[in-house]
Amino acid sequence: MDVQEINKYGQEMIECLKLTTSPVAVKLIPKGGEIPEGIARVDEAMRHCQLVDRVRRTGEEFYTLLEDQMCKGGAGAMGLGEMPPKVASGEFYFKGLKQFSTQGAARRTLEMVPKLPANSTEAIMYSPLEKTSFIPDVAVVICTPRQVMLLTQAMMYKTGGRIESSFAGKQSLCSDGVVKVYKEGKIGVTVGCSGSRNYTKIADEEMIMGIPVELLADVASGLKAICPA
Repeated sequence: MDVQEINKYGQEMIECLKLTTSPVAVKLIPKGGEIPEGIARVDEAMRHCQLVDRVRRTGEEFYTLLEDQMCKGGAGAMGLGEMPPKVASGEFYFKGLKQFSTQGAARRTLEMVPKLPANSTEAIMYSPLEKTSFIPDVAVVICTPRQVMLLTQAMMYKTGGRIESSFAGKQSLCSDGVVKVYKEGKIGVTVGCSGSRNYTKIADEEMIMGIPVELLADVASGLKAICPA
């Protein structure tokens, strides 16, 4: 699969689903890896969810380093650095956000959050899928439940089966939308989290699907077969 094919799949996804924003190509560059020439560094620090939301709306392409990622919990999950101790222990969600009845409940939830080894990622690249200049690891699609339904049906078109998803409403666009999909090579569906709902323009009626690059061809061909005219 080359970049031109990926661009074509991105455009077909937009046309078949009638998406109003772009699917976002995300690539995790391993520690010691090189950032391709010609891709600019992001111009301001933002959260990963904000970066995805920005790219899907503006069509920009850029890369980020650890210091460009405002949410260190998300950055830590994606391997850009260490997971902050208060996040990893659940203290932030228990005492800070008051989203759990006990710190133990928060800790158990955070222990199950998909994550990469600390400091295993050098940089993260973002681009609209239909215009990306690089081959991504994951395509993140933010869209309506009906469009997620169509993407699911497209994935099932060739071989059938089921999509199994796991989420907790925590670290949604980073851990569920990218890391879990990257590690497992399977499509993931998630509903967003407090951060991604508060700090982005993701609408109440939108949800998230992460698609591993290896499955883009199957999804695109399935969409062409099942999408309404």
